[in-house]
This record gives sequence, C-alpha cells and structure tokens, in this order.
Amino acid sequence: MFYWFLKVFALGPLLKTIYRPWAEGLENVPREGPAIFASNHLSFVDSVFLPLVVTRRITFPAKIEYFTGVGIKGRLTALFFRGIGQVPMDRTGGRASQLALDAGLRILQRGEIFGIYPEGTRSPDGRLYKGKTGVARLALASGAPVLPVAMIGTDTMQPPGKALPKIMRPGVRIGKPLDFSRYEGMEDDRFVLRSVTDEIMYELMELSGQEYVDVYAQRAKDELALSRRRSADTGPTDDGAERGAGTDVRKAS
Repeated sequence: MFYWFLKVFALGPLLKTIYRPWAEGLENVPREGPAIFASNHLSFVDSVFLPLVVTRRITFPAKIEYFTGVGIKGRLTALFFRGIGQVPMDRTGGRASQLALDAGLRILQRGEIFGIYPEGTRSPDGRLYKGKTGVARLALASGAPVLPVAMIGTDTMQPPGKALPKIMRPGVRIGKPLDFSRYEGMEDDRFVLRSVTDEIMYELMELSGQEYVDVYAQRAKDELALSRRRSADTGPTDDGAERGAGTDVRKAS
C-alpha cells in the first residue's frame, strides 16, 4: 500500500515533474503475469526511476544494511526502501544469496515483476560488467520472460558519493522479452546458466551502448580501490593505472 502511495500521490508526481524521465519500449512490458527485469546498474536512483516509468509494480532486492539500521534514521531508511518496493538481500554469498533468489522466485510465482541487477553492484566507471548467473537461475526456475532494461544517464545524474541527483532527464530503455523455455529443467547446469546470463548481458550492451568488460564489477571496484591506495602511498601514477580492471574489454558496436 505504501508503495502505491509514494508512486501515485507523494514521491512519484514530484520526481516526474522535476526530472521528466523518458522511456522507450514500454510496449514490451507484459500487462499481467510474471516477468524479470534485468537491468544495468549505474546509480542508486536506478531503483527509483525504473519503477516510476512502469505502470506495474516492480520489486527489487536491496542490500540488507538498508533494512537493519538502528534509531529513527535506520527505521525511516527501512520504511523508505520497503515503500519503493525493495526486499532485503544478504550479499555475503552462499546460502544467503540463495535465500534472496528464493524470495525473487516467490514474487514471480505470484505473477509479479521482479527486478534484478545481474552485475551484482553498481558499475564503478559507467561500463557494463560481467553478469552473475542468479538472473539465469530465476529465469529457468520460474519460466518467466526476461526483459533487458538499460538505464541511461543515471551515473551522470547521481554519481557515487553524491547525496542529491542533478536535475536532468534520466532514460529507461526496455528491450523485447527473452524466452529461455528451451532450457527448462536445466537450472543446475552451470554452462547453461552462463550461456543464458551472457545472452542477457549482450542485450544490455546493445540497449545501453555501454562498453563491456568481461570481469565482475566487484572485482573491478576492489582493483580500483587498491590502485587508489597505492597511488596515495606512492604519489601520482600513469593515467591508465585506475583502469587496470578493464584489460579484457569488448566494445559495444
């Protein structure tokens, strides 16, 4: 209920008036039934503007820290994230990650839309990184179509560390649904999972026009942080030091 209050009466109209988000491909969104929105991830506001332009409710996983804060601020933060349609996700891996996928599967089984960021975390530099196979597991276990979604300009709108987004028009580009029913019953085959995930990431690359990097985003973030620490310890380095994580790169055509 709080989700629709924020979207229809409180936050939604205000954001649409100020930022005027644009959207392409809304005709690809099914009017009913389950669907997986697989999106690139450039900024915190991705999870705000994507649900804003789609008529149906979208539920996203969010890191569990947003729901476990203490005091008034912690409770308000948790209320906000639940209000915009997010569910807590423990990103420590293993059993915790499986529980998050199980929660997504239950949402899909109710005939709803579940949003997921296959990269697992925000891009550190605006490029598109290797997808994790959780999105493929969900698609094969649920039988739901996957809609690739490209967020456009949100990294410029609100870069990491910025409290408030700039006033500019973000974009949402939704591709045609991808059907993976040919792999039914093969959700435990790691080669199939990788193939499905790579197909989704290719569609995201085409939709977004981003440069693709065949490493995980978290690894790129870790290498970037290490490079910065080394630079701080030893002084200025060459201009290419901070892009060490992107040595295996395919450019979007």
